[in-house]
Amino acid sequence: MLIQAVPQWQGARTPRAGDLPAGCRALSALAAEVLGAPVREVRLEAGETPVVDGVANREALLDNRKRHTEALADGPVLTIGGDCAADLVPVAAARARHGERFGVVWFDAHADLNTPASSPSGAYHGMVLRSLLGGGDPAFAAAPAVEPGRAVLVGTRALDPAERDEIEAGRVRLVSGDPSRIVAEVRDAGIERLYVHVDLDVLDPSAFAGMDYPEPDGLSVSQLVDGLRALAEFEVVGAAITECVSGKRDDLVILEPVLHTIGELLR
Repeated sequence: MLIQAVPQWQGARTPRAGDLPAGCRALSALAAEVLGAPVREVRLEAGETPVVDGVANREALLDNRKRHTEALADGPVLTIGGDCAADLVPVAAARARHGERFGVVWFDAHADLNTPASSPSGAYHGMVLRSLLGGGDPAFAAAPAVEPGRAVLVGTRALDPAERDEIEAGRVRLVSGDPSRIVAEVRDAGIERLYVHVDLDVLDPSAFAGMDYPEPDGLSVSQLVDGLRALAEFEVVGAAITECVSGKRDDLVILEPVLHTIGELLR
């Protein structure tokens, strides 16, 4: 197993976006300690760039994607961001490698299903799942895309109108954090190989304070672990943890059970 650190911040437009690189590196170091795996950082050099075609920092994000693609590792990889768009490259590569019965389970307070036209902020971390489904800005859209109905949102509780439309149209499934419901949706979707994405804002802010975009009424750490553990019956081909803004190890140790469980899924 390899831990790939992607200290990208340009996809977020939040007060703490600038803390994402430090959070990425601190969480990667803890993951290396917990999992006994090496860390390889993707070297990103772009800074802030203008809003273009409704996407903030668009040119920087495209440069980051190129660098990440060139550095992408084979085998079981735990990607640690950075903002949620750090998962664009590994999920798209997994879809191309594993075929149409590939799917994603997306633990996230937000659906990340906006397009540049529907996004209220222009922040690309709120568009990345839509790109993986083949929509939004063509420069970011996955080809081949994740098949409709083979993305399962877990713990999502802050939705914009366009995102609700995607769910109501059946292109994305939405479930609570109940492990039995998560498993049932993955089975029903006909997913054979699975990628697991964890945005730390799926947790309640009272459970973990070091997330970039907190929303009330989230999961506890134990509930997240239970939801992840339930996926052990599937073939998990990749995973990510994103949106950590705390660079302090003492703040992050509460996440050790999450790291252990993801490590078990990948092994």
